[in-house]
Amino acid sequence: MSNAPARSPYVRREDEGESLWFLGNLVTLKATGAETRGRLTVAEFLNPPGFAPPVHRHLEEDEMFYVLSGSAEFRCDGLALRAGPGDFVLLPAGLPHTFLVDAVEPLRTLQITTPAGFEHFAAAAGEPARERRLPDEAPADPAALGHAASQHAIEVLGPPPLH
Repeated sequence: MSNAPARSPYVRREDEGESLWFLGNLVTLKATGAETRGRLTVAEFLNPPGFAPPVHRHLEEDEMFYVLSGSAEFRCDGLALRAGPGDFVLLPAGLPHTFLVDAVEPLRTLQITTPAGFEHFAAAAGEPARERRLPDEAPADPAALGHAASQHAIEVLGPPPLH
């Protein structure tokens, strides 16, 4: 018999889930490790036009994106992968990657990481969001981000791409 907490089916509506400001992006958690027995995390991301995260790699997690709206160029292991609505992107654990959101409109994706745990990194590097909109600016403390990343098996390898 398992000691895992009891789980219940649920529907998490479009405007439901814990929301965080993370690197100037709105992140809404749809499924966490606590709800999936540590198997995966699902988060809805809303990235502003022109946004790019630092080049990084996840040491333990595969990271996947299902694009709901907008478009971006995902860069991983020397490849440039264009993705738009309905496209699915896989960024395997251990490979350096980043992405660059097109300048025209925000990028809205479902981000899936397996195993779970990304939600802890986003909470450590971000802060609770009280409104579901993009912020006016994207403040990021590189030292705080690097510290949170090192605590969650993520290596920050370089700055965000410019283009």
